[in-house]
Amino acid sequence: MTRQRIAEEVFVPHRIIMIALALGLVIWAALSLRWDWIPRYYDLALQGIWRTLWLLGLSCLIGFALAVPLGLAQAAGPRFLAAPARAFCTVIRGTPLLLQLWLIYFGVGSLFPQFPWIRESELWPYLRQAWPYALLALSLSFAGYEGEVLRGAFKSVGAGQLEAARSMGMGRIAIFRRIWFPQALQRALPTLGGETVLQLKATPLVATITVIEIYAVSSRVRQDTFIIYEPLLLLAVVYMVIAGLLALMFKLLEQRFNRGMLG
Repeated sequence: MTRQRIAEEVFVPHRIIMIALALGLVIWAALSLRWDWIPRYYDLALQGIWRTLWLLGLSCLIGFALAVPLGLAQAAGPRFLAAPARAFCTVIRGTPLLLQLWLIYFGVGSLFPQFPWIRESELWPYLRQAWPYALLALSLSFAGYEGEVLRGAFKSVGAGQLEAARSMGMGRIAIFRRIWFPQALQRALPTLGGETVLQLKATPLVATITVIEIYAVSSRVRQDTFIIYEPLLLLAVVYMVIAGLLALMFKLLEQRFNRGMLG
């Protein structure tokens, strides 16, 4: 994109007005609101941002790894695989994430201390913390939504291409790896990007089970200092920046993926 094209897209009346309003809001917030609490909570905020990011990244990776077989089972699997996969996606998509999180943490998590062999195992230092249950709940939620997306993506790949590959002597794994999965992923990428942003917006729920991420940090600031608006405004900026970077990453990924498919 040339500089002239960029200037034409940026310097239009409505965008100039929006930029001016945004700058005015930033200047007003910097001069009129209280920000003296930031140095006190700076380290905690960095820890909260880091925890938010790795919870988001790991839950999306684990969830996507689970979503691929869930989508494939629904799209082309036998009934004994398709039915449980469909039921799982239906339950996950039909119930609130907060309910799932509490059932896993207060339900499953409360069972482990009752077993001495678990308390004496090497896993107990992790199982007694809240973050593994938060990660599990977020991963299962992402898998349920993306499993349904991939079901449609797998079904959208033309059956003629798969039949042609079989007639050329390609095995099932090769067909899946070289034809079926790449085309399904290409179709699912826009939705995957949107679901990742929604996953980011779901991470504050883990604060309800004592996981200290960026939303929990802002809540602690409000409780300690009774300052309400400043932590929330800063929290909104953090989420907007992360969401913007995610949207840009997926946009670049889509462009590169499309070029690779065309090539």
